[in-house]
Amino acid sequence: QVQLVESGGGLVQAGGSLRLSCAASGRTFNRYVMGWFRQAPGKEREFVGGISWSGGNTYYADSVKGRFTIARDNAKNTVYLQMNSLKPEDTAVYYCAAASSSIILPETYRYGYWGQGTQVTVSS
Repeated sequence: QVQLVESGGGLVQAGGSLRLSCAASGRTFNRYVMGWFRQAPGKEREFVGGISWSGGNTYYADSVKGRFTIARDNAKNTVYLQMNSLKPEDTAVYYCAAASSSIILPETYRYGYWGQGTQVTVSS
């Protein structure tokens, strides 16, 4: 079992930055691929990016590549999403999720554990 709690969301102007954190409970955190997803009003939840067990591999959606960075600290059971050069279209509820997988996958159904989400609003 893994419980996930996101934090760090808020309101930011376009071009600004935010860092989201996702704190996980459970002693097996380092056995899970971690993903970040987002869901804007009226839209489906979409994959933002993911990170491997060790943190050595990351994979990003094209829409955020070069602007967002995912990192994890297994000693702290925490995964981070650093978001730079934010755009109004990045406005969404952001979720972290954990998957019992050896590779990073973008499909939501691959992830068995989800946080409650944190709102990110980017003003123009």
